[in-house]
Amino acid sequence: MFIGPPGSGKGTQAQRLVREQGWIQLSTGDLFRDHIKRETELGKRVKGYLDRGEYVPDDVTVDMVRQRLREIPATTRVVFDGFPRTVAQTEALDSLLGEFGRRVGGVILLEVPREELLVRLGKRGKEQGRTDDTPEVIGKRLDVYEQQTRPVVARYEGKKVIRRVDGLGSIDDVARRLATAAEA
Repeated sequence: MFIGPPGSGKGTQAQRLVREQGWIQLSTGDLFRDHIKRETELGKRVKGYLDRGEYVPDDVTVDMVRQRLREIPATTRVVFDGFPRTVAQTEALDSLLGEFGRRVGGVILLEVPREELLVRLGKRGKEQGRTDDTPEVIGKRLDVYEQQTRPVVARYEGKKVIRRVDGLGSIDDVARRLATAAEA
């Protein structure tokens, strides 16, 4: 499981791990953007939350994760990217994993200073045209992360499954540190 603030490199590192290890990436952000692109009812509902920099309600997010997990064979390893984001989602994930005969093998926390996150997200917003990476929304997203996801980090620290990884540097540098943390 990869946890970290927006712009910390969770998606980039998860995609790399998927390519190298053959795992499946389960990114709620990607699921949301896919529904928005296809203009599904769920996508229409989710878009407003994302455009305001808010988290999508837990029940909607958990239902999407449940649907996706049903599609993945139980023997295939999954990298959760950006999920869970709230304590309620953490509890729901524990239940979901039990339903599917799975467990959390480890949690990687990518740590990046806020100043660097602002630069990364601003650049990504310009390059990708993402509506959730505008200057007005970026600060809100980082604040929401601190308020709602930091307690998730504390919960996993209490379970002794979290590994902290410095998210600064090149993608390769971060990947090497991540691999070391994952082996621990």
